[in-house]
Amino acid sequence: MIKAGLALPYPLINACYHCMKSCKTLLLFYRHAFIQSILFFAALLAVEITNAQIKLPEIFSDNMILQRDKPVAIWGSGMAAEKVTVKFAGQTKSVTVGVNGRWQVVLSPLKASAVPKDLTVSGTTDIILKNILVGDVWLCSGQSNMEYPLDRKLKKYAAPGKGTDISIDALTEEKPAAIRYLYVEKNLKKLPQLPTKGWTDGNDSIVKTVSAIGYFFAKEIYAATNVPVGIISSSWGGTRIEQWTPDWAYANSPIFKDSATTTNFNIDGMHPGEMYNSLIFPFIPFTMKGVLWYQGESNAIVEDPQTYPAKFELLVNTWRKLFKENKLPFYYVQIAPHLYTSRKDPKKHSPELLPQFWEAQSKSLSLSKVGMVVTTDLVDNLKDIHPSYKWIVAHRLALLALAKEYSKKSIKYSSPVYQSMKKSKGQIELSFTHSKGLKSSDGNALTNFSVAGADGVFVPAEATIRNNKIIITAAAVAKPEHVRFAWQETAQPNLVNEAGLPASPFRTKL
Repeated sequence: MIKAGLALPYPLINACYHCMKSCKTLLLFYRHAFIQSILFFAALLAVEITNAQIKLPEIFSDNMILQRDKPVAIWGSGMAAEKVTVKFAGQTKSVTVGVNGRWQVVLSPLKASAVPKDLTVSGTTDIILKNILVGDVWLCSGQSNMEYPLDRKLKKYAAPGKGTDISIDALTEEKPAAIRYLYVEKNLKKLPQLPTKGWTDGNDSIVKTVSAIGYFFAKEIYAATNVPVGIISSSWGGTRIEQWTPDWAYANSPIFKDSATTTNFNIDGMHPGEMYNSLIFPFIPFTMKGVLWYQGESNAIVEDPQTYPAKFELLVNTWRKLFKENKLPFYYVQIAPHLYTSRKDPKKHSPELLPQFWEAQSKSLSLSKVGMVVTTDLVDNLKDIHPSYKWIVAHRLALLALAKEYSKKSIKYSSPVYQSMKKSKGQIELSFTHSKGLKSSDGNALTNFSVAGADGVFVPAEATIRNNKIIITAAAVAKPEHVRFAWQETAQPNLVNEAGLPASPFRTKL
């Protein structure tokens, strides 16, 4: 029986489906199942050609981290009806290979351990994976600001900004043996294999190409918990969120399914699923702790920002379903200030494009087990879409994870987020969540507030702090009705809370 819900590269079936163009919706809806049926027979043929040796997918290798405190899936291929036995950390699990040449066992939850162990898979042949630890595995995904490597000297990225660049020092510092890295290469030609050379430790030169955010995040989590950490670095610069979500998820979505009416359907000009097919699908259902996501710049420049929250929710819900964990944590980065108006894109951009996208990203905070970090203060050069200070972005993601996933209750992890307003006698009082210790980061007057009356014409406003609330006034507006904060692409406001975390941009009127 072919299971629905698994997508594979759609180009493989274009020729097979040429004669079925009249059944467009059905084609799209079941294409992934048809692909899997092709690979079903291909797998059987491959089994016969290779004498059906037991094989593991590329996600499993020496030096890897297995997820603690959760059932752990181990799977692979072999000869139909062959018995496969997996042994690890005192557990022995056996299974018979299915008629499709596939097998899977599930290890019982494991306790964290920095003591290296072997994992053995036995059948007609034996596979022994060495130096395996048990801890927490985080997937780092998105576009170039997540891909941005630890080695910043690579030509495709900007030179360091002003000040000390600790990411350069990180290249030569001793790296904890309990942190492991899986770097997924950008290669669409190896489908459905995972394009990777396997898990590595800090002594391997490939570490310099892994996500800088992932490295610094792992380093801080390990220092705070003493639990081994694994980072899967799977990102691709310039990609849109649609490309990381399978096409069948869009076809099944009540919001987007009407766009899925042709063989080559697209969402806002983009066919979904390409990066998902090559860089995510091959390691489903690998057991993980959570996901770190930094993406959005490519979506902001081509679409109505208000469509992004639904796309992000679809990504989150689909990945959670596929990785078999409905509460898989997703922590994401709000994109940084940038001069989108200076870009030579087909679509002319307004200075309000970016704050509208910030607003769209903020809407995802209503989702369960989701958190966001703000980066309005981390830009040296507004023309550079790859801002510096990736270690600070990683630190803020780590604060979220430590507070939410590691029970570090005393940690201040969130930026101030607008909650409500109260109008009275020529002023507006703004209330925020996570507002303890509101202050100016530089000791100067608060910046980037504007106010409007009933006419909707916004003018610069004075903002003062009173009892962890913000009081807004403007001499030109006798009866203020609406407030905007950081409502332009160049906004780098100075309002922070006691943890030094910058307030998230917002407007009180849409």
